[in-house]
Amino acid sequence: MKPSHLNSAVASVRFGRLDVGLDQVEQAIESSRDFLFSLQHPEGYWCGELEADTTLESDYIMVHTLLGTGDRARMERALREIERHQNPDGGWSIYHGGLSNISASVKAYFAFKLMGWSADHPVLQRARTWILAHGGATQVHTYTKLYLCFFGQYDYDAAPAIPPEIMLFPKWFYFNLYEISSWSRAILVPLSIAYAKKPFKKLSPEQEINELFVGGRENADLRLPWDKNFFSWRNFFLFLDRVTHAFERVHIRPLRALAIKKAERWMLQRFEMSDGLGAIFPGLLNSAIAMRCLGYSLDDPQVIRALDEFEKLGIEEPGDGKNEPATFRMQPCVSPVWDTAYAVFALGEAGVPKNDPRLLKAVDWMLSKEVRHKGDWAVKVRNTEPGGWYFEFNNEFYPDVDDSAQVLLSLDKVDNPRERYQHEVAQRAIDWVFAMQCKNGGWASFDKDNDKMIFQFIPFADHNAMLDPATADITGRVLEMLAAYGYTRNDARVERAVQFLFREQEPDGSWFGRWGVNYLYGTFLVLRGLEAVGVWNHEPQIQQAAEWIRCVQNADGGWGESCASYDDSVQRGVGASTPSQTAWAILGLLAAGDTRSDSVAKGVRWLLERQKTDGSWDEKEYTGTGFPRVFYLAYHLYRNYFPLLALTTYQRTMQQELLAARASVQA
Repeated sequence: MKPSHLNSAVASVRFGRLDVGLDQVEQAIESSRDFLFSLQHPEGYWCGELEADTTLESDYIMVHTLLGTGDRARMERALREIERHQNPDGGWSIYHGGLSNISASVKAYFAFKLMGWSADHPVLQRARTWILAHGGATQVHTYTKLYLCFFGQYDYDAAPAIPPEIMLFPKWFYFNLYEISSWSRAILVPLSIAYAKKPFKKLSPEQEINELFVGGRENADLRLPWDKNFFSWRNFFLFLDRVTHAFERVHIRPLRALAIKKAERWMLQRFEMSDGLGAIFPGLLNSAIAMRCLGYSLDDPQVIRALDEFEKLGIEEPGDGKNEPATFRMQPCVSPVWDTAYAVFALGEAGVPKNDPRLLKAVDWMLSKEVRHKGDWAVKVRNTEPGGWYFEFNNEFYPDVDDSAQVLLSLDKVDNPRERYQHEVAQRAIDWVFAMQCKNGGWASFDKDNDKMIFQFIPFADHNAMLDPATADITGRVLEMLAAYGYTRNDARVERAVQFLFREQEPDGSWFGRWGVNYLYGTFLVLRGLEAVGVWNHEPQIQQAAEWIRCVQNADGGWGESCASYDDSVQRGVGASTPSQTAWAILGLLAAGDTRSDSVAKGVRWLLERQKTDGSWDEKEYTGTGFPRVFYLAYHLYRNYFPLLALTTYQRTMQQELLAARASVQA
């Protein structure tokens, strides 16, 4: 056969009727690589913006008003950011394009009132109409109720109790501090101090929000309603809540002083070797309030440090000086370790040499962030040497399995002159990850076997993230990492994880995504993990998952999924196409062995057509998950390193297919 005919036959094997050539893909990869390198910090790391909803700006205004701190001009700019995101119906949503949310809307309204806006202002009139139509201020979640209590806008006796006495429960007790998720600890411990001390800041009548209670606050039932089923866990915990409040009213709390002292000590200990308590927005905010409740002055070094770390999460937008005014917004935390690990992995997969000094600098930076002290995880995982990585710049008490697995994947992409040292660090991390494996075979994020599901019915657990159970997405990533270091299904721990994933598969073939939106995220990570450890891609579980991905592809060739899929299972895989989610779908299909359907080529073409001239992609949608149904995230680098990874994986797969086809034709 002539060479021209050979090339034509080979091309038909791969691309069918679709005009997607490897030369186009290579150009896109080069452009994407250059853009991603342009974002690297001089110290070696990457850190994209971590965008969230307006509740952060509302809380920013609230805490500075409560403490009497803050820059008034910056608070005004935060208010403009809130105003900019008001929905046409008058409320505020918790993700781009989402329905209005009652807690976000009440917080926003209160922020405007605190800043002196009149209830007659059109912005507040529209907001009030929506809020009252959806049940009013009594429908907000626990944290919002307590923040309103600080200003006398809600009753402490009606808000769910968070007694600091939970600090005194022994670790062997069925319910104790370490049976709830790590982020809940960072939120609840300082909040329990505030609940016990019951701070109060008097507002002027113009700042009050009595108008947000249906029928007026004096006529509103502020307590949580009982469950219709008399014998239920919700009613059991509500009963305990009412008993706790009864003891509060008559001042029967003999262990209160001891509990507060222990909570204070616990909180201050976790300020060390970290960017504040938990290195997350609510931990920083609540700890500053707690310290003021305990009598710390505003010029105390601990308070100053907490507020400084809090302010570091802010981003100033200067505006254009014409139509767009300057604004200010907050991030829930920062993600340098996570972004750096993924950037290095994607660039390494994209053919950047293993000895590239830019990658080596990034890896050395990550190695400097290795955890070497025991944190909260060690309460359940004893006799294990510390290892692994956290998410932020500094958060020594809270390494997580997900970050650790991704860092290990990235380390495999670099030939480090300090080869022995890097090997020792990697082995410590792998040993730590294995020690964190849950009894069901999967992996969670920060803790082991943190899955006592009845605790989700505790009244103050309405942030929908009280627990940290093993998840399919993290387990899939861990399997991919372990395979990179030579582990196979012959290892009993790996096989337990594989069986966990098979049990977790949804009837339609997808997997739930706890840390990314949503089933597209979970499914792609599981498929990559199963492929990596050698699960045959013709297994029914794999093919069913691939068929689900193909079935939810959009008409434009891309994929997308809204955060609404956490509330309504009918919305699985439904949403406007996005670069990150299209990349996830392509990666999932390729991991499932789909090299011949039009779905992958259409997805690749979607990415190619939407790549900007500088090599980047645009993405407004939120594709990251903080707390399902409550808090979502937009990782600004997801739109870049995931498409790069998808195009690279596609290119490599196609080249292998072309070589195989050429060999077959020649034979």
